[in-house]
Formats: sequence, C-alpha cells, structure tokens
Amino acid sequence: MTSDRLQTIQLGVLELEKPSADKAYDNVARELHTMKGEARMLGLGAFGQLAHACEDVLKAHREGRVAVKPAVEAMLRACDTFQELLDDIEAAKNGSTASNEMAQSLSDLAGTPLPPMKPTAPGAGLKRASAPRAQGRPAGSEAARPTPPPVKAAPPTPPSPATPPSEAPVGPAEHPALEEAAERKALQDRSIRVSVELLDSLGLLAGDLLVESARARLRNDELSQLLERFSRLGDNFLKVYQALPPSDGAHDKVDRLEGDLHLLRDDSFRFVRGHVDAVNTLHGSLAQMADSVAEARLVPLSSVFEAFPRAVRDIASSQGKQVDLQIENTGVGVDRSMINDVRDALIHLVRNAVDHGLEAPDFREALGKPSIGRISIRVRADGDMLAVELEDDGRGMDPERLRSVAVSKRVLTAAQAAALSEREAIELIFRPGFSTRDEVSDLSGRGVGMDVVKRKVEAVGGSVSVVSRVGRGTTIGLRLPQSLALMRVLLVRLGDDVYGMPAADVEAVARFRPEDRMEVFGSLAVMHRNRPTTLVALGPLLGLNGGPRHDRPPSVVVRHGEDRAALVVDGLVDEREVAVKPCGGEFLKGAAFIAGTAALEDGRIAVLLHVPDIMAEVRRVARPVQEPTQSKRLRILLVDDSPIARATEGALVKALGHAVAEAVDGEDAWVRVQREPYDLILTDVQMPKLDGFSFTRRVKSHPDFGRIPVIILSSLASPEDRRRGVDAGADAYLIKGELGVESLALAIDRLT
Repeated sequence: MTSDRLQTIQLGVLELEKPSADKAYDNVARELHTMKGEARMLGLGAFGQLAHACEDVLKAHREGRVAVKPAVEAMLRACDTFQELLDDIEAAKNGSTASNEMAQSLSDLAGTPLPPMKPTAPGAGLKRASAPRAQGRPAGSEAARPTPPPVKAAPPTPPSPATPPSEAPVGPAEHPALEEAAERKALQDRSIRVSVELLDSLGLLAGDLLVESARARLRNDELSQLLERFSRLGDNFLKVYQALPPSDGAHDKVDRLEGDLHLLRDDSFRFVRGHVDAVNTLHGSLAQMADSVAEARLVPLSSVFEAFPRAVRDIASSQGKQVDLQIENTGVGVDRSMINDVRDALIHLVRNAVDHGLEAPDFREALGKPSIGRISIRVRADGDMLAVELEDDGRGMDPERLRSVAVSKRVLTAAQAAALSEREAIELIFRPGFSTRDEVSDLSGRGVGMDVVKRKVEAVGGSVSVVSRVGRGTTIGLRLPQSLALMRVLLVRLGDDVYGMPAADVEAVARFRPEDRMEVFGSLAVMHRNRPTTLVALGPLLGLNGGPRHDRPPSVVVRHGEDRAALVVDGLVDEREVAVKPCGGEFLKGAAFIAGTAALEDGRIAVLLHVPDIMAEVRRVARPVQEPTQSKRLRILLVDDSPIARATEGALVKALGHAVAEAVDGEDAWVRVQREPYDLILTDVQMPKLDGFSFTRRVKSHPDFGRIPVIILSSLASPEDRRRGVDAGADAYLIKGELGVESLALAIDRLT
C-alpha cells in the first residue's frame, strides 16, 4: 500500500501548482503524516526522516516561506528517493547517501533543522526501550539533537499541517489515518490476488463450457425428434392393427400396448421439457460465469494514468512549456492482457501532444491563447468497446506541410501528395519513419511514434482516428475492445465455411438491390445512411472462391475508424458471444485478415476476421487511378457468374475509361464473342455450363478469335491453377484478392 500512498502524494504535489490547492495541500499533508507514522512503526528510520522533512517543506510553503515551484520540485525529487528506499529495505531503515542528501536538502529549503531518524522496532508501539540509534545520520546531527533520556518522552516535533496545534488530540477511533487504514484493511479482506494466467485459463474454460451447453441444446433437439419418430411409429403400428381382421386374444394385448405407448410418450415429453429447462438454466449460469470471468480480467485505466501527470510536467518543464492535464473517467476497465499496449499507445500520444502539439507560452499568448496549454484525456465505454479520446488545444496539423514533408522525405511523389485529400494527408503521420521534425531529439524526430500507436491498437482489433484543425488543436481517438477473452461476433457464411466479425465493428446488415449500386471514382458503392459506402464481395476479397450467385445477397456494413464498407457474404448464421482462441497450426498463424478462431456447437471452427486488415484491403482495391496509363478506349468482355463480382470488376474497368460488356458464364460469353468484336476478355474460372479454362481454350483455338487477349481473373491462386490457365492459352492470370485498379491497368496496357 506504500506505493499507492506514494503515488497519491505525488499526484497531490502536482496539484499544488494549480490555483485551488487547499484541498491538495490537506491531502498531501495527511498522506505524509500517515506514511511517517507507518515508517517509524516498522523501524524504517530513513523513510520516516524523509517524510518528516517533506512535511517541513509543505508547511513552509503554506506559510509563504517557500515558493510553490521550488517546493514542488523538491518534493517530487523526494518521491523518487522514496521509491528508491522502497526497493532497498536496508537503506529505508538506516539511510543511504541519496536519502541523507535529500533530507538535508529539504531541511535547508524549509529552513528547519534536519529531523532525526527514529527507528522503532516493529511491534514496539509508542514506548521506547532504548535511545534511538544514530546509524545512518549525517555528521553533526548528534550534537544538534541530543538523545533524550529513556525515561522521558521524546521532544515534540513541529506540528504538521494535518494536525494543527489548536486542535486537541483525537481518539484512535476518530483519527483519519486510522479510519483510512481500517477501510483499506476491510477492502483487502474482501479481495485476493489471482494470476493472470489463471484468469486466462478460466476465460477459455468458460467459453468452452458455453459451447458445450449450446451443443447440449442441439442434442436435446435431436432427442425430441427421435422421440417424435418413435411416437409416430407407434401410431402407425396401431393403425396397421386396426386394419387387420379382429382377434379376441390380440385385442386385449394391443389395448395394453396402446396404454403403455401413451404412458411412454407422456413420460418422454415430460423428460424432454425438464431437460430443456435444465439446459437453459445451465446455459444462463455459464453465460453469467463467463461475464464474471471477463469482468475479473478488467483493470481500471487509473493504473495506466497514475504516472501521466508527473511525466507531462517533466516533459513540459524541459521545453519551457506549461500544461494543464485533465483526465476523466479513469475507472473504466480494460482487459489485463491489453494494459501494456494501451499504456504504450497513450504514452506516445501524450508525448506527441506536449512536444508537437502545444506551443510555447509566449507564442500562445501572441495568438490570443492562454499561456498554459491544455491536454484532455476522456475515457468511456461504448458497448463492448473502449473509447479513449486525447485532445489538445495546440497548433494542430497542417495538411499542406505534411504533404511537403512527405515529398521531401521521398515518402510520396509530388503527384501522389497533391492527390491526397485533407484526411489522407493527416493520416501520413501513421507512415513508418514519417516525422515533421528536421532534428532528432530525446522526444521526437525518429519517426517511430504514431505508426507504433496504430500498429499496437490495430493488433488488438482497435482503430485510431485523427481530427485536427490548424491553430485550434488535435483530437486523437482510440477505439479498443474491452476484453479479448470473450467477444460478441456476427457469424457469416462464405460457401460452406463460417467466419466471424466483431459485433462492435458491425454497423448494419442489409440487402442492396442492383439499382442501389453506383460508381464512385471507379469503385462500386451503395448509399448507406446518406453516405456512399464501398460495396465489395468478401469472398474474393479474402482470396476465396466464387462470390454471391444472386442479385440481392446479404451485406454486412462494417466500420473501422472513419472508413465503412458493405461486405457481401453468402449468408448470415448468428450473433453470439464466443471464446476467442489464438490461431493454432502454422497454416493460420500470422495469416492475413485472421484474428483468431472460435469453436461452434456443431463441431465446426469459425475463423474470426481482423477488420482493420479487411478495411486496408478494401481501400487498396477501391483506390482510383489518378493518371490512367491506357489512353485508348477498349471494348472488354467481362465473364463471371456472380453479379456482385461483375459489378465490382466492371467498375474497375470503367474507371480506366473502357467499355464493358458482361456475360453470365462461359457459354454465354462464347455466343457473344461470335456475334460482336472485343479487344480483350476478362474471365472467371468456376462457372456453370462452361468454365473459364474451357472457354479460354475454345477462344484461343479458334482461328478468328485466337488473337483476342484473355485475362483469367480468379480466386484460385495455387501454382497448379496458374499452370492450367497457361496451358489453356491465357495471356495473364490475376488473383481476385490481389486485384486493384493499378494492377488491372498494367495488365491491360501490356496486352493491348
């Protein structure tokens, strides 16, 4: 608890620099007084001496004998010395060179004699059996403070601000320090320490048990169906008997059999109903247990922010700046396994805000701003996600300067930089190695700041957004999952396989009609909530086979930062909470687009998708070409049995300025080739009636059409599939998952 108390003292000392410091003064005084008493009861003489010297400085500051800045600087250095003593118990008892010098420095600043060390053996209480030891005291302290005789009480120390001399001594039950200690003890009695590894295993076990309870529900449904079949079978036997000629002996037996059958049916259905209730109760209890385990893994963000006020003050002081740091709602929890990533990201953001964002005091005053810069950190829970927003009122980011820096450092060409939107120009700060500083300092200039933030946040499935206004400041938002053990996901179907996307990233589920589609800068898009949203088939985007085979397939609108995309899937399965497990096996570990796996009740494994990777691929595929290399307008035949794939690929071809004709399969394309002339053919492989390989072979073997260049555009990416394409006579073989306007333009330009 001493470390927590020390952190409280340090935060209170920083508050002394603010205009309303009375409450902070009382808090620091109380904590110092309590810490001094605890140290002397434990026999930590040097620790108590240093706390006493800090009390003297605090009192001198309140009485106006010491200015605020020297007092704060001295006590912050003393906090560092306290931390060193905590790491060395022997030094905390008998003193060290650093602690002795620190105590003497504090006494000199306060203008008071150096307080003596008063090591008291633990358990000795308030009585002394012998004179205090002189070990560890500075030279001269023995003469300055003679040891009182054992039979006399120790000379009273100067009254501390926490116990004004005008007040009468309070009883033990009314002492604030004792009351606080009692509260802490009661809190300790209600809590225990549990290893993170144990919580991790409990979280995985809870997820597995949820899956097992879901399987029990399936087995219960199967059992119900079996019993219904037995019931129908019994009814059929009775109907058969009733159709037979009557027999006196058999009639009685059949009556008894019918009665037994009805009893068996009633008992079976009663068992099924009871079993359903038990399974539902079990599933609810397991879900509650999983939620409790997930909550137990959460750590309040206050543990991350404790060191920020001191760090901000030190950075600002080294640059001659003044900063008012405001942190709101730090009690929100975050998964323990993410705490280090969150801390690293926020440290980079705070350092950048002080170093890059805030101006010097005189420059701020010239702009009409307060000389003290402001940095605000706001935290809130957003469903299953954690939203952290850091805002400063500094100079903001100038898109034009960012463009010029990108060109000067050869990150972009002049044409590429000029084509960037304002938002894209600001996002240059996330490029590895990008920095606006010409000189390298201890804080910046190396270009390893914001790219680290983006990488760490996106590694845990989060996103980063930036909003900046020149001269008014910058706001950087982080959106992170609160828990990585259990996650609510939307399960979708691609072919026969099941994939999951974090429900927090899903904005809507919809079906878009063909007339809803449009082209925006050469990319296929739809209007969603009054804004154009890129429409792309998820299967081909991931490098999987095929695509939707009908005009109104289901689409999942996902959001990552400010980007949105409508991902077309083959079907929707369910929305549920799953236990996320890391990818096992070399074939999935480190694979693109994959964040983990989850077991389903039917025995299948759902692959959980990493939305930041998917959105980056969507941006790459949908990026328009600024200067098309193809100047001639071509007539191109596009062959694909998927309407969405035809619409997406057709938009790319039209973005290059070419005319597009469409065919729904190889047989339809062959008819069109014989009727109309084409300059180039783009064909899929897996199609009904006539596949792409056979269609290509038929075209290339015909004397009138063999000259037409054929590009196979497929999700099949194996060397064997490529070889089959070459054998069929294809002039190029492009992979749908790697397709972009640039790659398509280069291929068409080369062949025509």
